[in-house]
Amino acid sequence: MTTTPFPAIGRRRFTAGIGAALLCGVAVPAAWAEDAYPIKPITVVVPQAAGGANDVIARVVAQRLSQQLGQTVLVDNRPGAGGTVATAATARAKRDGYTLLLTADSAQVTSPALYRNPGFDPVKDFEPIAPIATAGYVLVANPSFPGQNMADLIRLAKAQPGAYSYASAGNGTLNHLIGEMVQKAAGIKLQHVPYKGSAAAATDVVGGQVPLSVQSLPSVIAFIKSGKLKVLGVVNPQRIKALPDSPTIGETLPGFGQAPWYALFAPAGTPAPIVTRLQAEVNKALESPDVLEKLASVGCEPFKGSSAQLAALVQSDLRKWAQIVKDTGATVD
Repeated sequence: MTTTPFPAIGRRRFTAGIGAALLCGVAVPAAWAEDAYPIKPITVVVPQAAGGANDVIARVVAQRLSQQLGQTVLVDNRPGAGGTVATAATARAKRDGYTLLLTADSAQVTSPALYRNPGFDPVKDFEPIAPIATAGYVLVANPSFPGQNMADLIRLAKAQPGAYSYASAGNGTLNHLIGEMVQKAAGIKLQHVPYKGSAAAATDVVGGQVPLSVQSLPSVIAFIKSGKLKVLGVVNPQRIKALPDSPTIGETLPGFGQAPWYALFAPAGTPAPIVTRLQAEVNKALESPDVLEKLASVGCEPFKGSSAQLAALVQSDLRKWAQIVKDTGATVD
């Protein structure tokens, strides 16, 4: 990833001096270090595999942040256990602003309802930085699937309970939970087939090994555009700009609708000036025409907000998803 130098000569010399002092073991006042932040590359941990919405959003934003901050921002994909493994590891990282977490609501607010011990506390272990985006989600099918929409799926599934399966990115992922929500709302029974990542799941639906899947739009928009997958319904409450002719699931099942979000967090105890700086830089990035265009092209929309607003969202969604997990009976077994 290209690194852009700091624009001011004085700033560059000051930063170099701080870096040299750190390398030589000389104590640097915390206020100075925070003011000079960042003086080295930043790692953004994505607790899902490459190719999914979280990964796509992270790479778009990381590239822009690299330009704005004058330091390389690296994306580190660490999938596993519905995102809990990487999330727990990031919670234990140094509280210096150089290891961050860009995660989906599923990994952050549904895991505590699904796992007895996810390995982290989403409130106590993290400093919310800023929301970043919402993503389009779709229920897709292989072109050979006999149904063309949600009404067809419901009719077919009720005629043959359990005969049709749906692929997800793994147990406990948002894809999995939305699939359970669809079954609950429609009164149907589907078989869940968990994969290690959304890309693998989408590939097998395209290949015909599994007929259905719940997917983020960034994961499958190319397959939809090329006719290798067809959309049965949009998960979001409203139709999405990238697929204006595709009806929402809620148009068949009134009241159904979810707008998955993605946000940036730091380990709890990260200095407030760094959190404030990162919040400002994220919101600045979300004003960039280039970032907006890239997000829109994959069915995502910017979601600007403050750290306080993100903290409130986490609290409210913890309660909401706990109820959804209870109502659907979703498990990670």
